[in-house]
Amino acid sequence: MTTTVLKPRAVESVVAGLATRDGAGVKLTRVLTQNLQRRLDPFLMLDAFGSDQADDYIAGFPDHPHRGFETVTYMLEGRMRHRDSAGNEGLLQTGGMQWMTAGRGVIHSELPEQVEGRMEGFQFWLNLPARDKMCPAWYRDVAAREIPEWAGPGQRVRVLAGAHAGVVGAVQREATEPLLLDVHLEPGACFERELPVHHNAFVYVYRGGTQFPSGCTVPAQRMAILRNDAGADGVQLRAGEGGARLLLVAGAPLNEPIAQHGPFVMNTEAELVQAVRDFRSGRFVQP
Repeated sequence: MTTTVLKPRAVESVVAGLATRDGAGVKLTRVLTQNLQRRLDPFLMLDAFGSDQADDYIAGFPDHPHRGFETVTYMLEGRMRHRDSAGNEGLLQTGGMQWMTAGRGVIHSELPEQVEGRMEGFQFWLNLPARDKMCPAWYRDVAAREIPEWAGPGQRVRVLAGAHAGVVGAVQREATEPLLLDVHLEPGACFERELPVHHNAFVYVYRGGTQFPSGCTVPAQRMAILRNDAGADGVQLRAGEGGARLLLVAGAPLNEPIAQHGPFVMNTEAELVQAVRDFRSGRFVQP
């Protein structure tokens, strides 16, 4: 393959994530935890969930509020129903994505529509710039067939957001410029992608394993945070003997204060206090 990345980024650290439960008891791994929010700005959170046992997911995520950021849910396998206080409803199914802008406030639920079988996927929290935190709520379902794909030697790339090799993804955002790629690699296949040096970036391997040019090996269920080295122009990696499936995630940092209280992410403590007041007074239920 033609090499376009001349100085690949090194791996800064490899993160295992924190096993926990959220919602009404859904079992998951919090890969991007709150202590990494500044380092991986504009991404606030990444949860990975996956189980064949219905008791691990069946209770789902009943009604709960959000303000000040966006949620991106990507389903590898399973069925989950979304409903929110802005009047939106959608069914997230295998291979699909849901993108919700909480903006000034929304209450939503995410509940499984299956009682057996595997449910597996990811949810990202993507920050909004201060100027947009009080924008109207917004929601979009993206079915599996609507997610653009690119294929190369030994690789297939699903472009969830941003663009890759001329293929424009399902969603674009001007302020944070998110790049979300689901990369499928055959055994020994190489993958590379140019990245702006100032963008924060990480790789989450969810099947198989990968090796970076430095020799760093990243197994499944691990996140590799990529260094922001001066002059580094992208990422290069090679799949292991069993192949690999991974997420490449990158974005432009907002470099703004982050104030979080549970499901509210603002810029100041005063804004958080107001968010709680608005939620309790019923202001999140307006379309």
